[in-house]
Amino acid sequence: QVQLVESGGGLVQAGGSLRLSCTASAGTFLNYPMGWFRQALGKEREFVAGTSWNGANSYYVTSVKGRFTISRDRNTVYLQMNTLKPEDTALYYCAKARVAYDNRYYVPEQYTTWGQGTQVTVSS
Repeated sequence: QVQLVESGGGLVQAGGSLRLSCTASAGTFLNYPMGWFRQALGKEREFVAGTSWNGANSYYVTSVKGRFTISRDRNTVYLQMNTLKPEDTALYYCAKARVAYDNRYYVPEQYTTWGQGTQVTVSS
């Protein structure tokens, strides 16, 4: 069973940038769709971005389009976050899809393995 570890969160002023990273401390996510989710205090978890198993395609929730970029290489999945807003404040989770080579990278229910999360706080 793969274990996902997120890093790169922190405190940043509005308008700033952060880059989150996700690696596998055990197992691998090679050839699986990967995604980033977030959960703000008192709110439901939200699917933020997903990337296909080969990195060729991406999905973004409307509120982050044009500001966030998901990417991946063999060992790491990234979420580059620019022009951050206070409403981006949340615990951000990396997630792995259930099925390798699956093209449904945009379907949140496909993601079944989660990391522990990294906190992102954006001050106004």
